[in-house]
Amino acid sequence: MRRMNAFIAPSVVHDCHNLLRCATAGTGSARVPKPCARSVVPLVYPSSASRYFRRAPSLRWACRTAGADSSDKRHDHSLRVLTCSATLTESAVPTRKTLPKNFDTAGTEQRLYDWWEQSGMFQPKETGSGKPFSMAMPPPNVTGRLHMGHAMFVTLQDIMTRFARMCDRPTLWLPGTDHAGIATQMVVEKMLEGQGRSRQEIGREAFTQEVWQWKEQYGGFISQQLRSLGASCDWSRERFTLDSHLSDAVLEAFVCLHDKGLIYRGSYLVNWAPKLQTAVSDLEVEYSEEAGHLYFFKYQIVGSQEYLPVATTRPETILGDTAVAVHPEDDRYRHLVGKQCMVPFTDRQISVIADEYVDMEFGTGALKITPAHDPNDYEIGKRHGLDVINIMNNDGTLNANAGPYCDMDRSDVRSQLWADMEAADMVLRKEDYTVRVPRSQRGGEIVEPLIREQWFVRMQPLAQPALQAVSSGDITIVPDRFEKIYNRWLENIKDWCISRQLWWGHRIPVYYVFPNQEAADASETGRCDEYVVAKNRDNALVKAKSQHGNDVVLRQEQDVLDTWFSSGLWPFSTLGWPQTDPPPSDLARFYPTTILETGHDILFFWVARMVMLGIECTGQVPFSTIYLHGLVKDEQGRKMSKTLGNVVDPLDIIHKYGTDALRFTLATGTTAGQDLNLSMDRLVSSRNFTNKLWNAGKFILFNLEQLNDREWQELAGADFSSPDALADLPLAERWVVSTLHQMVDKSTTAHERHDFGDAGRLLYDFFWGEFADWYIEAAKARLYGQDPQAALQTRQVRHLLYTS
Repeated sequence: MRRMNAFIAPSVVHDCHNLLRCATAGTGSARVPKPCARSVVPLVYPSSASRYFRRAPSLRWACRTAGADSSDKRHDHSLRVLTCSATLTESAVPTRKTLPKNFDTAGTEQRLYDWWEQSGMFQPKETGSGKPFSMAMPPPNVTGRLHMGHAMFVTLQDIMTRFARMCDRPTLWLPGTDHAGIATQMVVEKMLEGQGRSRQEIGREAFTQEVWQWKEQYGGFISQQLRSLGASCDWSRERFTLDSHLSDAVLEAFVCLHDKGLIYRGSYLVNWAPKLQTAVSDLEVEYSEEAGHLYFFKYQIVGSQEYLPVATTRPETILGDTAVAVHPEDDRYRHLVGKQCMVPFTDRQISVIADEYVDMEFGTGALKITPAHDPNDYEIGKRHGLDVINIMNNDGTLNANAGPYCDMDRSDVRSQLWADMEAADMVLRKEDYTVRVPRSQRGGEIVEPLIREQWFVRMQPLAQPALQAVSSGDITIVPDRFEKIYNRWLENIKDWCISRQLWWGHRIPVYYVFPNQEAADASETGRCDEYVVAKNRDNALVKAKSQHGNDVVLRQEQDVLDTWFSSGLWPFSTLGWPQTDPPPSDLARFYPTTILETGHDILFFWVARMVMLGIECTGQVPFSTIYLHGLVKDEQGRKMSKTLGNVVDPLDIIHKYGTDALRFTLATGTTAGQDLNLSMDRLVSSRNFTNKLWNAGKFILFNLEQLNDREWQELAGADFSSPDALADLPLAERWVVSTLHQMVDKSTTAHERHDFGDAGRLLYDFFWGEFADWYIEAAKARLYGQDPQAALQTRQVRHLLYTS
């Protein structure tokens, strides 16, 4: 059951042990060593464990050490043997009346968790025989509410953490939250709208203060909810991506990357969210299949009765066309290459060009080219040197380049332009068509490709070391099939747009240099061609004066950094980087971290970027193993969404079945990288399993409650690790101890290869099938018989099984 504690059921087993076990195998094992995972030995603790026993609210344990905490040479372990006399005070002797029939999750889980945390059991111990284990929790958004993705990563990471503690490794599981630039700004803007205010009215500084106030009031909800899942992370080290130290790390990274020529400013096609009025990353755009239309119209050839039939899903972008492309081998249109077409309702003429990108089988085989509003057209435009004409304002309305449709919303222009083209006999037909619509992951609005001046990171120089880290084996990806996906993305990586037109976040440390106040006031955007990069305004002013004279005026860049930029520094910024304090600093002791566990869906968003930035900023890989779990879906295998109405709230599951049941279901229901269909039947089965643990623990306690000091000492000192000791046992006891030994060995191996499902199933099969259903019944005859020696041996084995 000690192995069970590291894996699941921390509440069931620990409460059944009257909180004794949490001092050894669960959260408390941060301070208490354990026997070798492959040994079957008596209960062994350091003398310091006695303070945990005395804290138990149900029982008071009188503990005394055997000898002088000498090493246990019999098992060749660097352990101190504690003889637990387990003297129960008369008023606290457990009776059948004090333990309910079924495990009471509601009355136990929170009480135990609070005790664990308040006792400092989640903090790494100062010493240990094993190598330090460290892991950074993927920071949930500060706006977040608990969902099944959180439940999955907490379950798996908690298993890893508890197992590391049981292996006597100084263990740090470091939690924190992300400031979530877009999501948080949206929440606060909506709050202001409800008050009849807007961020534009109150200004940047006041708005930022409003966000901080909101964060202080509501930002801790997600951390409290993670606690309800039993997360044994070190909350005393909890971080926030806008903490002052982490903000210093962001400034350090930006300045260093810029100084190396890896950050630059340029005008490129970006994904623009008109409602949010900010650029969003390619990875933050989700494509949905939606009902739409394919519009067929005529592109009239200038000076001819001929026309090119063209099809489009976005007729409003016709007003920004700068060419019509056909395939060079398409005999239908080859004679028109080089001719001119007239853009409807404008005075512009555009050329017919030939490009192999065109699919002759799609639509009409003729493709309108709008470089300013389509990424594929943008690339074609660069190849042919086409004009780039932007027809859209930041808010989604059309600008003066749209002629008579200026100031109209993009959706209104679509219908109005098509109606005008019908009236002018320019249309051929309109067909129903399923359109792949790009939507902002955060706001849900349709994203527009727009040309905007932004800040970018050159990714190719960063990608090569990240590729090498995996190919050389410095980083192992579990499961390994994701290596191909990782490699393919990095091999074809594009520069990363890191600027966001928001007010909440890390403001970009770029300072534009104006020759005087008048020039600064005259700039509508606050930008100019000259700028300096520095960690703060004072340093920027020194740089600017040295380069441009003493009369300069500075204006800081208005944009903030992409949230993923600060998250990319997470494994080392949370440990103190860029400070390089000598040991025993957290950075020196716990970096590089041991493992990164997260969902496979953010392999590119976060994981690959952490690898690149970790190597670049620290010269070391940020972790040696990447473990990727799958998504939690509904019973039918559908992704959970509010639209489908199939979202399962983990807090509802915990209320109904208990945390242990949820965790055991998640951990044993899938393997690395595989999605899990959440079954209510499995949750019921897992709840029954926790009750089985509870009832077996009660049975053993009831049979041991009348033992005196001497008898407890004999139980605790029993040693079944040698063949001779096993041979002296009755057949049933000899068999169950040997089976336990085999199970522990296999379960430990499963943990070491991160096969938590297999580890859980081994525990389940042994406990339910061998111990509870078979051995307990087989041992009752000797336990209640007339042979004192047989009864003692049976109690010793039960004590061993109970505490293993």
